[in-house]
Amino acid sequence: MKKSLVLAMAMALGVTASAYAANPFSDVPAGHWAYDSISKLAAAGIIEGYGDDTFRGDRLMTRYEMAQIVAKALAKGANVDKLAAEFADELDALGVRVAALEKKSDNVKITGQMRYRWGMSNRVNGVKDKNHDLRSRLWFTGKVNDNWNYVGMVENVQKFTDNVGNDGDTDFQRAYLQGRLGGTKVTAGRYHESLVGGDSDVYENRVDGIKFQYGKNVRLMGYYGKLVPKAGLFGKDTDGDKVNDKFGAARAWGAHVDFDIAKKVDLFVGYDEIKSEKGYALDGGRIKRDIFDVGAKAKLGDFGLNAIYLHGKKDEEATTDKKNGFTVELAYKGAKAAKPGSWGLLAKYYDQGNLTYWSHAITSAKGAFLPASKSGFKGFRITGDYTLAKNMVARVSYIDLKAKDADKQKKKTYYGELIVTF
Repeated sequence: MKKSLVLAMAMALGVTASAYAANPFSDVPAGHWAYDSISKLAAAGIIEGYGDDTFRGDRLMTRYEMAQIVAKALAKGANVDKLAAEFADELDALGVRVAALEKKSDNVKITGQMRYRWGMSNRVNGVKDKNHDLRSRLWFTGKVNDNWNYVGMVENVQKFTDNVGNDGDTDFQRAYLQGRLGGTKVTAGRYHESLVGGDSDVYENRVDGIKFQYGKNVRLMGYYGKLVPKAGLFGKDTDGDKVNDKFGAARAWGAHVDFDIAKKVDLFVGYDEIKSEKGYALDGGRIKRDIFDVGAKAKLGDFGLNAIYLHGKKDEEATTDKKNGFTVELAYKGAKAAKPGSWGLLAKYYDQGNLTYWSHAITSAKGAFLPASKSGFKGFRITGDYTLAKNMVARVSYIDLKAKDADKQKKKTYYGELIVTF
């Protein structure tokens, strides 16, 4: 294919530039029929010529050169339909499927988030421990068809406990399909789940499984899968003795209903059954949770209120059986990433027995760690956030918790965050 053909192709793509742009090539005289086109393309950055300031318009070009020119034109908003109409035969000869090219041009969307958390201090019974970390996440959303998408997420966490940042790891955290079957939204694969309410008081972490959601004014959700928490309550110590301090993976299923009773008032109720793998109970069996929840959330002007009551069925294998719990959350406004200058405050009180949660949100998402306890915890969290610039939110948090067992270990955590999305 000759350079002259590429010039016409670029014109068909709709590339525009000043008609009076200077011609940078010494071998294209002002009287040449393609002089204006070459000048416009050069000014738009579509063509570059050679290092000796020549264009060499009579030589045959390679497929790589053609691909480079087309890619540059597409990046500047070129019209693929014009390309297809003008050069269907030539593109067909090169094995280019223009229709597929047009669809694939935005087939995969990449988004990301960077969170730097500094000054994180944990004070356990008066003993202070301080560190900071950097978490980076990249989401890849690929369009499968008109109804289904594939979503993947890669996460890297750098812990600066040694002031160098060498203590970190990278994981492929999520990989799932999401779409609709009729009126039902389906999520299947490794996805992130938050149970229950607005602050994940039962579980917040990954699930390997499938979830169904249906409805508008009355919203139904059901799921089945394996919970994959990073940390929790039950496990074994270094000597192999079973102790109540962290979880292994667990099988779970649940059903939840959320319905509107007024314009800005919702009620919700749910049930989750969770069983650990064998070997995590004190007798070598399974740890089990049957957790019921009922709650309400309301929006009153700039204020939001969320209240939840939780009840866990007695676990015959547990050494303690604190079965009841509740949380109350009050929020005012809230920082919006797209709106610089927006801000918000949030206060929440917790009083939860050990049978009312599995892997709590404040062990993973909020930067705090629960006090060592076989019976549960109680305490409060206060958070403030402010949008410094578009997609840049600053946040400060203070969390004060106390164990409900006889030891009554106290744990206080405070930290700042900068969350950047792109």
